[in-house]
Amino acid sequence: MSDFKIIGPVTFDQAIDETSTVQMAPLGMIVQAEDQASTGYGVGEFQYCLGVASTVVGSAAKIDTSGFATSLLTANDTGQVGTAMSANVASQYGWYQISGLGVVKGLASLADNKPAYATATGGSIDDAAVSGDLVYGMTTASALDTPSSGLALVNLSRPFVMDA
Repeated sequence: MSDFKIIGPVTFDQAIDETSTVQMAPLGMIVQAEDQASTGYGVGEFQYCLGVASTVVGSAAKIDTSGFATSLLTANDTGQVGTAMSANVASQYGWYQISGLGVVKGLASLADNKPAYATATGGSIDDAAVSGDLVYGMTTASALDTPSSGLALVNLSRPFVMDA
């Protein structure tokens, strides 16, 4: 798996891939981090948010920018989207990737080089076109089960959904 380390003028005591019961950074804070593992995912942006029940690594999450709480992304959602970097469950704090090459939970038969769509399965994306559920700024960069079972690589560019 990846090993993102915060780069730039700010650092925090909470690693990108960790969750905490104590707030370690300002909610909504965006940092850059570089993958220092052999996976070579490069540099990405990460936003600090409150978790929600059933979150696992790679969960697609809707980020409520009024309080930076998350919910698992589902069909007909609207708002900003990120992918969970940890099992950041309810009442915990963690990082969500919003740009760069990352991982996301996907449904069976998710293919490479496709647009991403929100689904009825909370926290997972699919490439099956569903009117109103396109996740703008997220495309698949691998088929399902790469880099590991149930996950796919995605290109992220501050993704969002509009239910339009």
